[in-house]
This record gives sequence, C-alpha cells and structure tokens, in this order.
Amino acid sequence: MVSQLGGDSTGKRVAQAAAAVSALGLGALAAWDVTQKKHSILRNYPVAGHARYLLESIRPEIQQYFIERNWDGRPFNRNTRATIYERAKGKHAERAFGTERDVNRTGYEALMHSNVPITNSPAPPRIRVGGAECTQPYDISLLNVSAMSFGSLSDNAVRSLNKGAAMGGFAQDTGEGSITPYHREFGGDLIWELGTGYFGARTPEGAFDPEVFASKAKDPQVKMVSLKLSQGAKPGIGGVLPGPKVTEEISEIRGIPVGKTCVSPPNHTVFSTPIELLRFIEQMRELSGGKPAGFKLCVGSRTEFLAMCKAMVETGITPDFIIVDGSEGGTGAAPLEFENHVGLPLTQGLMIVHNSLMGAGLRDRIRLGAAGKIASGSDIVKRLIQGADFTMAARAMMMAVGCIQAQVCHTGKCPVGVATQDPRRARAIDVPDKSTRVRNYHDGTVAEAVRLMASMGVSHPDELEPTMLRRNVSESESWSYARLYDWLKPGELLNGAPDEWAADWETAQADSFAIPHGHSR
Repeated sequence: MVSQLGGDSTGKRVAQAAAAVSALGLGALAAWDVTQKKHSILRNYPVAGHARYLLESIRPEIQQYFIERNWDGRPFNRNTRATIYERAKGKHAERAFGTERDVNRTGYEALMHSNVPITNSPAPPRIRVGGAECTQPYDISLLNVSAMSFGSLSDNAVRSLNKGAAMGGFAQDTGEGSITPYHREFGGDLIWELGTGYFGARTPEGAFDPEVFASKAKDPQVKMVSLKLSQGAKPGIGGVLPGPKVTEEISEIRGIPVGKTCVSPPNHTVFSTPIELLRFIEQMRELSGGKPAGFKLCVGSRTEFLAMCKAMVETGITPDFIIVDGSEGGTGAAPLEFENHVGLPLTQGLMIVHNSLMGAGLRDRIRLGAAGKIASGSDIVKRLIQGADFTMAARAMMMAVGCIQAQVCHTGKCPVGVATQDPRRARAIDVPDKSTRVRNYHDGTVAEAVRLMASMGVSHPDELEPTMLRRNVSESESWSYARLYDWLKPGELLNGAPDEWAADWETAQADSFAIPHGHSR
C-alpha cells in the first residue's frame, strides 16, 4: 500500500513538472510571438496562431488527397495520374460506369469514331526524321521523353528514363543541362538539347565550341540534336544556377567553373536573325555527322515564325524537325507570371507552325513534335490531328518514375526522389523497377493511341483529318477542326496569302526578327 502511494506521488510530481515545463515553454513562445514583428497573426494571436501555419503547410496534401475531385485537379487531375500509374505498372487502366466529364460544356473535345473501324490494330508506326541534307535520319516513336536536365532530375530518375527508353525503343531528350554519365549508362537513344548556355559544348567564356560539340554529337547514342529557343513554361527568360549548386560533377558535365554562379541568358549568341538561326542549325547538322538537327520553341509572335519560314524559302536551309512547346508545359521552377501569362498554348502554337510551314511550301520537309501536357493516347491522337508528327512527354514520364505531383521540384525536397539532388531522397528510386514502369507507360500509351486511330478507321497518322476532332463551341453545337481553323494549302502564302495571313506574311523579314511598331504580332 505504501509502495502504491509512493508511486502515485512520484507520478503526480512528474506530471506537475511536465505541466510546469510546458506552461513555461508556452509562456516563452507567447512572449516571443507578441514581441516579434514579422508575423501579424502571431502578434495578435500568440501560440494559437501557429495552428494556422501548420494547417497551411499541409493544405496541398489535404487538397490533393481528400478534396480534389477525379476530374478537376491541376496540372494533372486524379484520373490522369491514376491512368499513368496503372499503365506504368502494366495494368489496363480501365474505368467503370462512364465518363465523369461534362461532355456538353463549351470547349469539350471529342474524337470521331468510324462505323467501319479497323479490326486488327496495326503495329505502332515510326516516324522518319531527316530531310534531304540529313545523312543519318532517325525513326522516332510517336511518344518520347521530353526535355529534362540532370540537375532538375536526380541521377536515378535520369537512369530510369534512359533505361526505359532503351528497353522501349524511344528517345530521351537530355534537356539543356547536357549529356551526363546517367544518360549514357544504359544506351537509350538521346536527343541532345542545347540552350543559351551551350552546356557541354561551350568555351570557358561561355561561347559555343564547335569542336567540343562535334566530339559529343557524333556519338552513336545521340540520334538528334536540338537548339532550344524557348520553353513553354517560361518563354523569354534565361536561368541562374547559384554557385553553391555548381559541384565538381555539374562543373564537369556542363563545362562551367566549380562554385561560381552560372547565368544562362534569355537570348542566344550564335544568331540574331532568322537566316543566322538556320545557318547555325545547318552547322549543328554538319558537326553531328549528318544527324537530324532542329529547334524547340514556345510560339509567341506569328510574324516572327513567318520570318523563319521566309528565311527557309530564301536560303533553302530547313531544320529536320521543330518541336513546339505549349505554355501549359512543365518546369522545375519559373516565376508564376511566366507560367500563367506568357506564350501560346500548344494547340494554338502547333496550328500556327503547321499552317505557316504548309503555306510556305515547307511542311513536307520538316517533322513537327508536340510537347506540353501529353499524357494519354487521346492526347497523342489530338496532337497528330492538329499537325504534329510525334509527341514528347515530361511530367507524365516523371509520374511513371514515381512523381506524385507534390509540386516542390524547386525546393530540392521531392518526397519520392525524382526532382532532387539529395542522395538520400534519390535512393528511393529503384532503377530496374522504375525503368520497367517507364517502358510500360510508353508502350501502353502508344498502343492506346494506335487503338484509338483504328477505331477511327485509320491505320497511320498520315490518314488523320481535321474533321476527326470536334470541339463544343456552345452547349448545343460542336465544330470540327476543319471549320474552327484556317488550314493553308501547300504554297498558299507564296501565291497570294489569304486575308487573315497577308499582313503578317508581308511584315515578316528573313533577315530580322523585328516587328514594326503597331503591327499585329
């Protein structure tokens, strides 16, 4: 009995001491809250105000997992994410009970099936990239890995994407961060992208180095070389890599000094006019040993792109491919103003590029890629109808590796190790497993695109027509793309441009990107 009383007494004293310490701690916190000057809420609501910041910190997770509906999440909704995850795991990604979308809303788009669909879906086609001047053309898949650099992605994420590409027979764009050992480890096909920093092919002063470029571009693993003019999520701006992030590894890969801040300017130094741009593309093709050379851009001014077309007509130099990036495309980090308000969406940009090349009589010489929120087989087919020859996916491929759309890429704290340089976080990615998922996602998505085309009575992308895609223009009426947009005939701009195009075509100059003041862009 005495022992029992003694134990109770000790327990009470411990509890009382804990309560006193807690009270003292809360008192100190309250005193700090009311005297600090950075947070108004804490000055007025000491201690209790911290609950607000705690709840705010977990708001994205609460929104994504408990509040977001299947069809309205951004940038990718739950249904789309689930489809990618299931397809990556080799599942059929099927749904029951019917669509959750409002099929009568304005803007809803639908593919037109045929009453005589193709019974046996053909094998996925390969698209040959390479014009008359190209001696090493490349047969590209309908879906490929879009531009993502090592530095934005972890080493294991790059490894997984490249091994998946090698297993599935599709291409991986290196992004402007250059080719790394992680791109080479498994031998997957590469599209080497050069940005304004010319990483991996630059002089110590930051200029383009032809000899270094040639030595790397001729590697058999590099199948195409691409010049980045602009990126959909942040067109018109460069980038800054802070000195502390320039490790010895990054320094060796990119060709920049260790520990020194590296600035990628918004503009290129290798060209300043449309003609100079084309001559540099021609130089890239020659230095690579005759491989397909082209450029990527987010479309802004139609007049500027028509200037490029005029330069092609005047010089006879054409890129082997152009990749059109939409303003809805992804990025590891960008100012919100640029993400939300700069550049044209993929549909509009792609239509401008396709029709400009068609009207200038150039379309049959140049392949078009479409990049910007490609995730499903229907996305692929829609872009093919809109003028593309092949597509590129970035964020969907990240999801195949394990990305959960946490949207913290810019912090280096990716919870699944995809967009980080933290080795502890990156070790979460099991390369053999994730590479298989990348291959599965690619193969399943392309197979669905082919099956969709078969349901439309089409066996090859060349047979797709603008009439096969319709958009609701009101709740009671839908128009086909043949009616929604002007589709120029081959050479039409050269033989008397239609009224809608005449002013821009007349204003565009092969030797200048400048647009006269007051002219429509």
